[in-house]
Amino acid sequence: MAPIQIKPSAPSAAQTFASAQDARVLVRETMRISANLASASPPSSASSSLVVAENCGVRPDLKYGLIEDDFVDSSLRVLCCEEVDGRRWKYVAERESGGEGRFGKGSIRALGLHTSDVAVNDSMAFIRSYVLPEGFPDSVTPSYVPYMTWRALKHFFGGAMGVFTTQTLLNSLGISRNRASSGAVAINWIIKDGAGRIGKMLFARQGKKFDYDLKQLRFAGDLLMELGAGVELVTAAVPHLFLPLACAANVAKNVAAVTSTSTRTPIYKAFAQGENIGDVTAKGECVGNIADLLGTGLSIMLSKRNPSLVTTFVLLSCGYVFSSFQEVNSVVLRTLNRARFTVAVESFLKTGGVPSLEEGNAKENIFSFPWSKQRPIILGPRFKDAFHEPTLFLAIEPLFERERYIVTYNPAKGNVYALFKDQAKSDDILKAAFHAHVLLHFIRSSSANRSLKKEGVNNQSDCDESLITNSILKAGNLESLVAESCQVVSNAYGLFKTKAAEQGWVMSESLLNPGRARLCLNAN
Repeated sequence: MAPIQIKPSAPSAAQTFASAQDARVLVRETMRISANLASASPPSSASSSLVVAENCGVRPDLKYGLIEDDFVDSSLRVLCCEEVDGRRWKYVAERESGGEGRFGKGSIRALGLHTSDVAVNDSMAFIRSYVLPEGFPDSVTPSYVPYMTWRALKHFFGGAMGVFTTQTLLNSLGISRNRASSGAVAINWIIKDGAGRIGKMLFARQGKKFDYDLKQLRFAGDLLMELGAGVELVTAAVPHLFLPLACAANVAKNVAAVTSTSTRTPIYKAFAQGENIGDVTAKGECVGNIADLLGTGLSIMLSKRNPSLVTTFVLLSCGYVFSSFQEVNSVVLRTLNRARFTVAVESFLKTGGVPSLEEGNAKENIFSFPWSKQRPIILGPRFKDAFHEPTLFLAIEPLFERERYIVTYNPAKGNVYALFKDQAKSDDILKAAFHAHVLLHFIRSSSANRSLKKEGVNNQSDCDESLITNSILKAGNLESLVAESCQVVSNAYGLFKTKAAEQGWVMSESLLNPGRARLCLNAN
């Protein structure tokens, strides 16, 4: 059927729509309002469209080739519909006036089917583009939202603290200016920054610790950040000690910066659901910067009222440390490092099941810092540290003839040691770590039973644990405990790995941070 031709009824109408561009603009506006009214109240949509057209100077009996929404038998034809971030568009093509269904070049037009709150939607889309990864929430894990919430709060307190510390440092330099030239003041500031950079380089040698003790180091770095801020505030009381105090504070803050930077990528990687680690990182850093700016602005307004530095520091530090702990604790990692491996094995020995990812991460001890020596299990130690006498080694060594490791207990030091043979592979190290936890569980259970018996006899509750463990050796029970642990491990280790994999855990021997010592039992 030939397209319907537009015939103006009066010269005034012809003059009004002299150009095709004006006609298309009117068509677009008419269709937009018609679509809005049709979705709200279908019976009155046609009359409403006519009212709008009449208000624009168009006679009601003119349809301009448009018949309903499908443009049937008209000069425009619907090609497709499109939706972008909740906004819908309809693409149409315009036929040539004298052609039989032919379309002119560049005749595709887009008609926006926008709602009345399009400005609000555009604003929300603009904000989401800065703070949320594309595809949110499906593109990230559920723990992303609580982590970013606490991260923003932490940066808010950090930004607020930065204003007061900077102001204090500048005031301290101003007081010292009476005794030194401006050049000396500048040199002091440069030395302060240089000391911080040196501390950053020295701490970077920790390397692998940023992978297997990620949460612990991240929280320790935030504590160092607040310690550095506190030292900077002290310079207000002793301005003549500006240089040593400022250098110490800057070293602490730069070490904290290295920790934050080094642990950032593994944390964001845990949130990414696909190949969107760059997007997650960019949006996370944007949230932190926004919160930092808000905190800075608030503290600038507060600083004009000259608040107490001590009170301000205490309040902001408490908020910063609490937010940091919650931020780190909300991260859900799939890998089993030393702390999460301990949680998984202990739960398995007590209940027969392995905790879920969320439960295992929640029970992880954030305060067990990597440099702490108070660890009951040592992986890959030197032989002289594990055995205090040769008879014990000769007694238990045959029990591990088929294994590529040896597990023992040194009562003098109160630690369980897992020594690796030179043929030990990745799974052997994991099995040795599991075996060490089993042996430690047996020793603690035996010590607890002896403690209860002693309390029943002597009516004492403050029994010395070292005496109890020494009694195990004197009674010759250590060999039996090691033998019993070997039987349990041979039956339970495979089941533990299976249940851990079912919960989504990923095991890697490198995250357990084993020592490099290896036994060469076949060497002459």
